Amino acid sequence: MAKKNKEARVQVILECTEQKASGVPGMSRYITTKNRKNTPDRLELMKYNPYLKKYTLHKEIK
Repeated sequence: MAKKNKEARVQVILECTEQKASGVPGMSRYITTKNRKNTPDRLELMKYNPYLKKYTLHKEIK
């Protein structure tokens, strides 16, 4: 049985864009997985930021 070259599911890190721009101390980051074949672009999700105490846009980094 042949081994796969690339795994379809990869771990990605989501980082808050609003907090990064405002300069508030701390950093809101989430780790999640995505399917590389179905979602080749960078992931953007609305996630909760505990430092700002509201839902903000988190973008995939790396």
